[in-house]
Amino acid sequence: MNHMPVYTQTLDLARKGLNIILPPRCPVTGESVDNQGMLSGRAWRSLNFIAAPFCNRCGMPFSFDRQGETQSREESAELCMGCLEKAPPYDSARAALIYDETSRVLILGFKHGDKIHMVQNFAPWLQSAGREFLSRAEVFIPVPLHYSRLIARRYNQAVILAKGLEKITGINAIPDALIRTRATPSQGRLSFNERRKNVRKAFSLRENYKTKIKGKTLVLIDDVYTTGATVKECTKVLKSEGAKAVHVLTIARVAREDF
Repeated sequence: MNHMPVYTQTLDLARKGLNIILPPRCPVTGESVDNQGMLSGRAWRSLNFIAAPFCNRCGMPFSFDRQGETQSREESAELCMGCLEKAPPYDSARAALIYDETSRVLILGFKHGDKIHMVQNFAPWLQSAGREFLSRAEVFIPVPLHYSRLIARRYNQAVILAKGLEKITGINAIPDALIRTRATPSQGRLSFNERRKNVRKAFSLRENYKTKIKGKTLVLIDDVYTTGATVKECTKVLKSEGAKAVHVLTIARVAREDF
């Protein structure tokens, strides 16, 4: 006997009941919406999705380039001043959104406010942002939390993003491949150089995954690209263990490097 229709109907009724008790609201504007995780029209209009022209390496939008220079759409395959001066260790980095007031509210709610249902929005956005390299990707690797922070937070938002992408792309995610070997202070209030020193040699690859990443094209998943210090350090570890290529994919990125 197939009990799935009964189960599905029960789950649907439970969701409807929950929506009556706790009416779903947009996480940005607080306006009423049809289902949990949905955004209001006003919230959608305030999102700043990243589009060309941007740096072909780090994904920095040229109109927000730290040198303040504007560049034409024809130059979208070129590099920003930062990448020309010193190429990052990863092969490319992409983000779906500019990190601003709206995306900050969404990400902080997802990261610290238990609004993990937001992955239903974030995963398709990540898929679209990473379309250049996802066709070649073989494994998703989330940026790890130190176990002490994981216990306090109860979940790693990067793992949820990686598993959400795995579900819609079919690309395998390895949630525990990387280890954060020491409890680093939060990067939030640190300068560029402080961030870099803070995460130096703070990651390693689990021994049992070394053969699984060797020669593979990897996608490193995180929530926000700020200075890139964390993903650069993770990339160094993965490449030192034989990864063929490492691409970085985040929900949002800071569009100016005022550090």
